[in-house]
Amino acid sequence: MHRSPGSNDEKSTVIKHVVQELVSEMKITAIVCTYNRCQSLARALESLALSILPEATEWDVLVVNNNSSDQTEAVVRDICLRYPGRFRYLFEPQQGKSYALNTGIREARGNILAFVDDDVIVEPEWLQNLTFVLQDGQWAGSGGRILPEPGFVPPDWLALEGPLSLIGALCAYCNLGDKSCEFTDPPYGANMAFRKEMFCKHGYFRTDLGPRPNSEMRSEDTEFGRRLMTAGERLCYVPSAIVYHEIHERRVRKEFFLAWWFEFGRGSVRATGRGLGAWQTLKILGRTCLTTLEWVLTINSQHRFYRKCRVWYGGGKIVEACQRARGADSAGRQVKRQAGGESRI
Repeated sequence: MHRSPGSNDEKSTVIKHVVQELVSEMKITAIVCTYNRCQSLARALESLALSILPEATEWDVLVVNNNSSDQTEAVVRDICLRYPGRFRYLFEPQQGKSYALNTGIREARGNILAFVDDDVIVEPEWLQNLTFVLQDGQWAGSGGRILPEPGFVPPDWLALEGPLSLIGALCAYCNLGDKSCEFTDPPYGANMAFRKEMFCKHGYFRTDLGPRPNSEMRSEDTEFGRRLMTAGERLCYVPSAIVYHEIHERRVRKEFFLAWWFEFGRGSVRATGRGLGAWQTLKILGRTCLTTLEWVLTINSQHRFYRKCRVWYGGGKIVEACQRARGADSAGRQVKRQAGGESRI
């Protein structure tokens, strides 16, 4: 049977060749930063090893050990031997996740960098789905769904849905539905990807943000994403790029939630790069006092604990604002002293 020059078969062949050319130009590095979670890390790396991507796609997994004291190195060395050429190992002695992230970016071979936490399980198509949208210049970055591991049952005092939801402290939850769209808020570091040129263009992760030993302060991931969005870059939500976040036993405690919300408050102020004015600080103080009263008078366990977390969140913002104000005053006095000394010379 004669086919016209514009037949569906020929169009399909052209599209297939175009896709293959785009894929062949992609080099993907998935970066996993880890600290003292060797058991969780082993499960995460095993799931990454099962990733399904087109044969033409070059990809590897770069594991950055952020000065762990457990069996992390042995876990990574083992998987490197079992999957030669697929996994690489780096050691970053400077404590702090942002230092490990930035080391991974500098050493990555890919032109597209995917980021995933050391305590998640990825679906086999995760890496392909997350990065496919970054083949052209339309999107600077992407992010996918982050769901709690199946089967988790929360305690009575913890709401995971609705207006009282505290799931963000339990895991870096993200679920914007089944349709792809443009992010209006930046994606989380447990499931995101960027074209590598974005780091050359907009800088790396801020090292004064991000978790480190004895601190739950975060925001290094969202601050970077917001920096890109402010500069006019576009980030794509990919619902088919799914990871499942492990729920650690230590997180399902009220003490952890309160510490997390306090540090989240501090991080939200620090990420802005500027202090709060006196009027803003007074507004936060007034709102926190009101929430404290509501917390004390509430009987329902979920309502009560939600309000308590909001009090700790407000307290963190106030503490960080005051510390930044004191730091600015100290810097101002130092400048004045230096200026006074110079004028006397």
